[in-house]
Amino acid sequence: MTGSIFRFLSRQPQGPLLYGEGHLLRLPQNRDFTQWSELRAESRGFLQPWEPTWREDELSEASFRARVKRGSEEYRAGYAIPLLLFSRPDLTLLGGLTIGYIRRGAAQSCMIGYWMGERHAGQGHMLAALKIAIPYIYGQLQLHRIEAACIPENWKSVRLLDKAGFEREGLLRKYLKINGEWRDHVMFSRLPEDGEFRKMTRP
Repeated sequence: MTGSIFRFLSRQPQGPLLYGEGHLLRLPQNRDFTQWSELRAESRGFLQPWEPTWREDELSEASFRARVKRGSEEYRAGYAIPLLLFSRPDLTLLGGLTIGYIRRGAAQSCMIGYWMGERHAGQGHMLAALKIAIPYIYGQLQLHRIEAACIPENWKSVRLLDKAGFEREGLLRKYLKINGEWRDHVMFSRLPEDGEFRKMTRP
């Protein structure tokens, strides 16, 4: 995939380290709590319409440590790879991208999800993260199909997936319970033969 400069170290005890020209993706660590909790707290109104209902202890340190432990276990088991996205070289936390529901056997597929801190949104960071993650998914993980689903009204996410070369497949009725309500989602997928990222001409 031309135009994407990245390198990765996979199956390391601490998880994969995925580098782009100005970004880093890695598993969360306990020392990330302060940045994570502050970014999520200030972005709450921005994120909540598109996420499951936050628990009362959502931003507590104990909850974050449990999240870190669960992420490490899921990575080692091969089920999911929950990554945090940082800018380089200052390592400012920008958001997160999860490679989840990893299925082997005949499927060889995964589902991606992502979030971005409000003050970092609209600056191309998540597209850069996808340009790092997608070659890793096809190459190192050797998966054949990447899926993503988003609420139709979330036009920013729809446009991101379109720009990243995903194809729309159909509507999933009341697919996930988001912010307390069962919401329809549009299913997208991407295959290795879908090629390069698209250049968008419309605003």
